[in-house]
Amino acid sequence: MTSQTDTIQHAAGDVPVLHISGLNVAFAVDGYWVPAAKDVSFEIGRGEVVAVVGESGSGKSVSSMAILDLLPKNARISGDIKLSGDSLRGMSPGAMREVRGNRVAAIFQEPMTALNPVFTVGFQIMESLRLHRGMTPSQAEVRALEMLGLVELPDPTKAFKSYPHQLSGGQRQRAMIAMALSLDPELLIADEPTTALDVTVQAEILELMRSLKDRLGSAVLLITHDMGVVADLADWVVVMEKGVIVEQGPVKEIFAAPKEQYTQMLLSSVPRLGEGADKEDAIDLTAALALAAHDDSDAELQQRVEANARVAEAARRDEKVHEGAPVLVLDNVAIEYGSKGKLGAFRAVDGASLQIHAGEILGLVGESGSGKSTIGRAAIGLQPIAEGRLEVAGVDISRIDRKIARSLNRKVGIVFQDPSSSLNPRLPIGESIGEPMYLAKIHRGAALDKRVEELLDAVRLPKNYRNRFPHELSGGQKQRVGIARALSMSPELLVADEPTSALDVSVQATVLELLQELQREQGFACLFISHDLAVVDIMSDRIAVMHHGKIVEQGSRDAILRAPQEAYTQRLIAAIPVPDPDKQRARRELRQQVLARTSEESGEQDAGDVINVDTMVDGRKTETAIEEERNV
Repeated sequence: MTSQTDTIQHAAGDVPVLHISGLNVAFAVDGYWVPAAKDVSFEIGRGEVVAVVGESGSGKSVSSMAILDLLPKNARISGDIKLSGDSLRGMSPGAMREVRGNRVAAIFQEPMTALNPVFTVGFQIMESLRLHRGMTPSQAEVRALEMLGLVELPDPTKAFKSYPHQLSGGQRQRAMIAMALSLDPELLIADEPTTALDVTVQAEILELMRSLKDRLGSAVLLITHDMGVVADLADWVVVMEKGVIVEQGPVKEIFAAPKEQYTQMLLSSVPRLGEGADKEDAIDLTAALALAAHDDSDAELQQRVEANARVAEAARRDEKVHEGAPVLVLDNVAIEYGSKGKLGAFRAVDGASLQIHAGEILGLVGESGSGKSTIGRAAIGLQPIAEGRLEVAGVDISRIDRKIARSLNRKVGIVFQDPSSSLNPRLPIGESIGEPMYLAKIHRGAALDKRVEELLDAVRLPKNYRNRFPHELSGGQKQRVGIARALSMSPELLVADEPTSALDVSVQATVLELLQELQREQGFACLFISHDLAVVDIMSDRIAVMHHGKIVEQGSRDAILRAPQEAYTQRLIAAIPVPDPDKQRARRELRQQVLARTSEESGEQDAGDVINVDTMVDGRKTETAIEEERNV
């Protein structure tokens, strides 16, 4: 394993901001000490970003919480932790409180749970300033407004007076960054700071963190499982597995030539936008973004742009025409929540039209609130439509009733996002898989047992797992059970709603491969819903892009990724970080050009704008407010 001190050379006399040596963390469980981190050693210099990466349970978050002494009482910590030469081990609780926020600040994964919902954002920033710096209220207010402006909120005064629920996810994260940086900390711990954000907002937050790191010179400890974020932001990478550092080194070396097998597996499992399922048919996304940005400064790049455009045009012209009736048809469909009346209905989907044929996978991609999951629910009869025509497997469910719903149950299946919450914890998995067939009176007794075993074989699980309960399985195994249950009735249409977003990257790769194999074997039509365009690229024959309840663009993979026509699709592709530091640097520059051009052309609001509470009724936007937003 490479020693970090062998490679990073700090300026003469410089002391690392963070120095961790031989850190061990264990938890007392049922009378035994269970190790969570073993002999962890690394350091961070001023102005450097060190990324600690690994899958769930690797010990990366535990190690960072040990720095701030925030682990539970059943934890045992040993080793040395120094902050700018000062040892943090053995500090009194009062001294450690002075370190937290004052010298070391943290940005957490979910800002909504980290911010106090009953106080305004401005009050919460002022509170830390008055506590640690002894400022007067007026001095703290000036500093808080300055920090909200520094993190590039469009209206700092309005954000200062807003409660957390009145801000979008991206703005809440910016407010938390402002709070973390308000005391000029020496070290910033960013624990999965972009996981809960949409990809375009994630790109903005990463750009902000990079800018602030350069301007303020803080050291940053970045904890993440997203290798694209690592390539975009980190200088040094620490790879952890089962509580142990298996490899560490400069970001370019780790990505270009990883030495350890686990690091190689981690990088090979990451979905790479543009490579698709067949890596021989890779798409030059840099050229696609250059086309979107109208960048003709490089002659060689311009040739690649023209080649991309020719292939995309040919793909649109020669798009495959399917024979026979489609399995799923949406014709100008609108879907609303709430009832028309005093409060008004919220139109989640408006004018959506698409078709999926047998043996075809359509990837439906979009950000949170775009309406993609609403379409998935409507496709299996769980959500009525307000307008248009919806047909599933030859059954018109535009005006669904109980009899139609029962007949539809045998024709459709769904795989949910979180396998843990979608399985009954009191039932063995064999009963969970067999329950739909038992209730539909398709199989009983020995025939049911045989069919359950066949389904376990199909999803590559041992037959004796039928007697296990969900808590005895890993996340990937539980998702396999969910797939087996969805396929138990041999459906004509399978709706996969974010089926891998809750899984580690290596487990995600295995589940996606399994789903593709089953689809090829059984030939069902599949509506694959995801916010991750790279995953959709791997899975899909065709791609549909949703934005603000509308399908803004759809077509073959070549047509969408090589030459995206719509401004939103261009921004979506530009925002996705790729796990390659050199490529990501070039894409970052092109992204700025794409954003500048599409903003001028569309005149759309920034994704981080404050939500105006005057347009909200009981947490839902009024129909007038939605219409006003769409007319901007």
